[in-house]
Amino acid sequence: MNYIVLDLEWNQGNEEKEKQRREIPFEIIEIGAIRVDERMELAGSFHEVVKPQVYQEMHRKTRQLLHMDMAQLQEGDFFPNVMKRFLSWCAAPGTDDEPQPWMFATWGPQDLTELQRNMRFYGMEPMGSGPVRFIDIQKLFSIAFEDKKTRRSLEYAVDFLKVRKDGAFHRALSDAWYAAKVLQQIRDPQVLEKVSFDAFQVPQSRKDEVHITFDDYAKYISRRFDDKAQLLTDREVASTRCYICRRNLKRKIKWFTPNGKHYYSLSLCNQHGYMKGKIRIRRTEDDGIYAVKTTKFISEEDAAELFHRRDAAKGQRKVKGKKKQGGA
Repeated sequence: MNYIVLDLEWNQGNEEKEKQRREIPFEIIEIGAIRVDERMELAGSFHEVVKPQVYQEMHRKTRQLLHMDMAQLQEGDFFPNVMKRFLSWCAAPGTDDEPQPWMFATWGPQDLTELQRNMRFYGMEPMGSGPVRFIDIQKLFSIAFEDKKTRRSLEYAVDFLKVRKDGAFHRALSDAWYAAKVLQQIRDPQVLEKVSFDAFQVPQSRKDEVHITFDDYAKYISRRFDDKAQLLTDREVASTRCYICRRNLKRKIKWFTPNGKHYYSLSLCNQHGYMKGKIRIRRTEDDGIYAVKTTKFISEEDAAELFHRRDAAKGQRKVKGKKKQGGA
C-alpha cells in the first residue's frame, strides 16, 4: 500500500461580503503531496499552485500564514487541471510498472472534505460513491505516542519526534513532507490499521454503509436520513451487536442523549462484558443527517459511570419539562 500524504492550503472570503460563496467557503490555492511507499520510504512528490477563480483577494489570515500574495497565485493553473494531474500522479505505476494500491493520508480530517467540495464546485466526478477511506496521521500520532485523545499541531509532532526542520510550516509541500516524516515513525501495524473515513459523500444505500472492526472497537457509518426520528428508529442504527461474537445484545441502558447530538447505550455480552454504544448525528451536504456509531467494551466502573450519566440526563429533562409547564 502506498500512502499519498496530502496537504492543502486555501483562501477564504470575507464572511459578510461573501455569503453567496457558501458552496465553496475555502478555495484551494496550493496542493502538496508526498508518496510513501510500501516500505515506508519517501518515493516522490507533487506540488502545484492553483490560480484562484472565486476569491480575488487574499484573506489576511491566509496571507499571514502562507506569506503569499495574489500575484504569485496567478502563475498557477486552474483547479480542475491541477486536480486531474494530481489524481494521475497518485495512481502512477510503481517501479515494476504495475498499478499500486494507494490511500490518502492527511494531518487531521479537514483536507479531504475541502478537496471534494472544491471538486464538486467545479463539476468534477467524485472520488467514489461513498466515504473516502484515509489515514489521519494526527490521530495516529496520538494513538502511537500520547493518550489517544489529544490532537496536536503538526509542528508539535515534528518537535516531539525530533524531525529535522528543513522548510517553513503552512506551505503545502513542506507540511506534506513533515506529515510524511511523522507517518514514517508510526511503526505499529495495529495503529496503521486504524483508518478514518471522510463522509463528505455518505453511503448511498444500506449495502454501501460502512462496517469496520478494529482491535478494540467497531465503527458504523449509516446512509442518509431525512430526520432524526427516521434515523433513530432504523434497525441497523439502533442495534447493539457484539462485534466479536456477532450476537445481538440486550441493552442495560436504552439509547439516551445528554445534548441532542450524541446518544449512548449500554449492553451486556455474557461472553465479553459491557459494551458501550455511541451515536454521533452529523449533517450531510444536502441538509439530511447520518449516523456514526461506535461500540466498545468497557469496564464495570465505566459502565457504572454511564448509568450515572443516564440518570443525570433524565434529571435534566424533568427540570426542562417543569420549566415549560410553568411558563405555559
